[in-house]
Amino acid sequence: MTYRALALLPLPALIAAAPAMSPDLAKVQAHLSAVQSMTATFSQTDRNGKTLNGTLSLKRPGKVRFQYEKGVPILVVADGNSLWFLDYSVKQKQRLPIKNGPLGVLLDPSKDISGFAKMIPTADPSILSVEVFDRKHPEYGRINLIFEKSAAAPAGLMLRGWVALDAQNNRTTIRLSGQRFNVPISDGTFRFNDPSPSGPRK
Repeated sequence: MTYRALALLPLPALIAAAPAMSPDLAKVQAHLSAVQSMTATFSQTDRNGKTLNGTLSLKRPGKVRFQYEKGVPILVVADGNSLWFLDYSVKQKQRLPIKNGPLGVLLDPSKDISGFAKMIPTADPSILSVEVFDRKHPEYGRINLIFEKSAAAPAGLMLRGWVALDAQNNRTTIRLSGQRFNVPISDGTFRFNDPSPSGPRK
């Protein structure tokens, strides 16, 4: 897809008989449970070093919008039921169920992450890295969520972004800034114009 829109790779299903959650993973789970909405600006860098900027709006459960900067004909939006990749330059769209995408970690407040996520050691004790990866389905790729300890953020953690690798090891990095948590966001934020020639407004 053009611009590798946010490298939203499929997520694994929950794994039965998951091991006990580590203290740091429990902190991540507590943060995710405490966030009902979030706004931020984002910077997306692909494997070639090309960077695009935009704004993020997230409302749980199931809604997110990545609005790219002016002049970029791409929109990524989840309307509560499906995740949509919209390319207005070629009038195409692609739909994926939210539960099969990595943003399911951020969008579903009831999701137990212990079955498919693990902590990755970092050199900085103030940074937590959480890897999402299904060994049974390496074709899904993997994604690392990056958190920074912050007393001002829900459950003491600030989501700073993520790094995604697809099955071909193509890397896409998302960096967030200006995060605001649990702010009012209208449901109308997650509506969009269907790029198909006769597509209705969603």
